[in-house]
Amino acid sequence: MPTRTRTRSSDLTTPHDLPPARGPLSRPYRWLSIGMFSLIFIAAFEAMAVTTIMPIVARDLGGESLYALAFAVPLAAGIVGMVIAGNWTDRSGPLPSLLTSAALFVVGLVIAGTATDMGVFIVGRFVHGLSGAAVIVPLYVIVARAYPEALRARVFAGFAAAWVIPSIVGPALAGAAVEAVTWHWVFLGVIALVLPAAAMMLPPLLRVRHLVHGDRSVRWSPGRMAWAALAAVAALGVSLAAELDGPWPWPVAIAAIAVVAFASRPLMPRGTLRSARGMPATVLQKLIVAGAFFGSEIYLPYLLMERYGFSPGLAGAVLTGAGVAWAAASWLQGRLGEARVSNTRAVVIASASLAVALVVVFLVALLGLAPWIAFVAWTLAGGAMGFMYPRFNVEVLSLSARAEQGFNSAALTIAESLGATVALAITALVASTIGGGSFAPEFAVTLAIAAVAVLLAPRVRPPGAAARSDASGGTDASGGADAASEPASRQPAGAPATVSERPVAGE
Repeated sequence: MPTRTRTRSSDLTTPHDLPPARGPLSRPYRWLSIGMFSLIFIAAFEAMAVTTIMPIVARDLGGESLYALAFAVPLAAGIVGMVIAGNWTDRSGPLPSLLTSAALFVVGLVIAGTATDMGVFIVGRFVHGLSGAAVIVPLYVIVARAYPEALRARVFAGFAAAWVIPSIVGPALAGAAVEAVTWHWVFLGVIALVLPAAAMMLPPLLRVRHLVHGDRSVRWSPGRMAWAALAAVAALGVSLAAELDGPWPWPVAIAAIAVVAFASRPLMPRGTLRSARGMPATVLQKLIVAGAFFGSEIYLPYLLMERYGFSPGLAGAVLTGAGVAWAAASWLQGRLGEARVSNTRAVVIASASLAVALVVVFLVALLGLAPWIAFVAWTLAGGAMGFMYPRFNVEVLSLSARAEQGFNSAALTIAESLGATVALAITALVASTIGGGSFAPEFAVTLAIAAVAVLLAPRVRPPGAAARSDASGGTDASGGADAASEPASRQPAGAPATVSERPVAGE
């Protein structure tokens, strides 16, 4: 087994090759940034629109029993897409995987937008889930390789804003499309936006291709792809367990969750499942908060339509408040920077805020409180996510060697998909077991997940981070030379030199 060498700050990027700039939208980064922000915007619009219109789609296609599965399938497919994209990006650079993913995204939209039954619709969701998740990995690597370190937090804040701005307009537009035409155009209308966004990025990427090229010594990893497929199938198994009769749902779900945990180990930094301090704990924390937030988000519009009689557009407005708060909090954390609020402190504060918001949402569902209370609480939840989400990316990339950027970026997005998929499956299983249609069981599950996030949040701090304590508001080892030179937070000594050479069972 090759011996891993100590990672130096110079291994992470080539900053002397990167031209300085005042911001992501200044020359020479303007069109590259706009193109990346546009792709994120399109993927986010599709996700927000689907969340808003899914109750209508399920009724129209006779697939109410597959409601949670329609969300779980693209998330599970994304696990496979991210692993393939991460391996491909490390080997060939971000451009081939990015263009292929964008093309497949369009194919998935066509399938979903022309579906006449729930089975075909879910196939479409599988294809654009596979490709939509794969798009994110090369974008992260582009940020790590083509932008100077001083701009990266602001670029990720831009990603967050591009993700949540559709929350402001997406639900209302999706609801209006359903009421004026048909839900099919929520998917088909997005297609015209994908190709121009990808085209904007090509010229600036070609100008910096010497920075974003791949490493042909990185091998294809079919073993890791097989583990990803197993994790995805097991995650879907958790979702399908609720459809079983008799005593089988819970035993099957527990067995499937165990398989998910086992199969995901080679897809993430070592120590992730035991929340080892630093990068592993950061990846796990993203998995947990994603489960808590996205596991709740899909049920809020459903709750408002079923219990309070809201229209699709008005029910989707609950996502708008969260989107505005997410964008504002992302901007705020970028302005504060690590000098004022360390990555660890940001995650601790935001995790606690998310838990408080979910307590309120649970009480709304349980006690039938006024719907405006849910709006306020979910706005707080969106702000919590916006404050911590960019810090996950900055933390992990700051601790990643160049040859690991694709793998570690994929690990972050895999964690998000796994967390959301398993949370959705458990909420559906609990609801089917308890029954009643109150939505309180679903939110009780996500609240419990958020409580775990609060307990584990302090472990995001890497071992040996000793600049200043979080209590004084100083930085920790989330960036800079100290973090970059601390190998213990990434991999144990003796690990292979590149992520694609890391041995896994079955490879």
